[in-house]
Amino acid sequence: MPNPWTGTGNPYTRSEVIERLNDTLSKGQAIIAAGAGTGISAKFIEKGGADLIIIYNSGRFRMMGHGSTAGMMAYGDANAIAMEIGEYEVLPVVNEVPVICGVHATDPRRRMWHWLGKVKEMGFSGVNNFPTHTIVDGHFRGVLEETGMSVRKEYEMVALGRKMDLFSIVYVGSPEEAAEMAKAGADAIIAHVGTTVGGSIGVTNAVVGWDDTIRRTQAIIDAAKSVRDDIFYLCHGGPINTPEDADRVIQATDCVGFVGASSLERMGVEESLTNLTREFKKIPLERKK
Repeated sequence: MPNPWTGTGNPYTRSEVIERLNDTLSKGQAIIAAGAGTGISAKFIEKGGADLIIIYNSGRFRMMGHGSTAGMMAYGDANAIAMEIGEYEVLPVVNEVPVICGVHATDPRRRMWHWLGKVKEMGFSGVNNFPTHTIVDGHFRGVLEETGMSVRKEYEMVALGRKMDLFSIVYVGSPEEAAEMAKAGADAIIAHVGTTVGGSIGVTNAVVGWDDTIRRTQAIIDAAKSVRDDIFYLCHGGPINTPEDADRVIQATDCVGFVGASSLERMGVEESLTNLTREFKKIPLERKK
């Protein structure tokens, strides 16, 4: 049903978001979800036809000119930043596309049932697990797991969101995490293969190759499929930067879509502003006679 107060747009119920995504697939189109860190990004991402818009705290850092990984650091309250972007910038300008809120589920200061209530009340149609510990590894990941800030908190947030009729689209970095997210009730799983390459602040060395990207993406999908068969699978990160890159993964795996944050929002701004400024700088001072 449409928004009961305005007749259109957010918030959508979980089943309504699922119906919209299935409609996209029935048309033979890939699902495209896009991160937005500002209202103007969201406004024109919607105009471009995205199926979902996701608000991350990293979007703010990205649009400040910093790397998306800044969103994983203690540079601000991740939950408050995502809420603020949604309330004051994105939700007021998005007319129809479902808007998803990035939730820092491992924040020990918040009662997650209470925070998800605020997310729902604000008018978001779903949740995403960002910042996410699924992309943290090594010794530090072990410390987080042992000190009460485990990735299990993210699984619990997704299960709680399911009970609250919030659509969930989640990042995972391994088959094991994919299976757990499927058990928790995730509606869409994003195979995250690392920080996006390219642009002025993308990674160049800390990135996986194409063979590993495709292999990891399919392994994640297979693990979740062993639990449930009603999940949407999308790809993200690493060398997947352009539409051609996303198509390459979709053709080689059971993935049905792509999530673009840096690759849509940041890359679009970097290239267009650079080129447009160069065109203006070509204006000569010599008057035409």
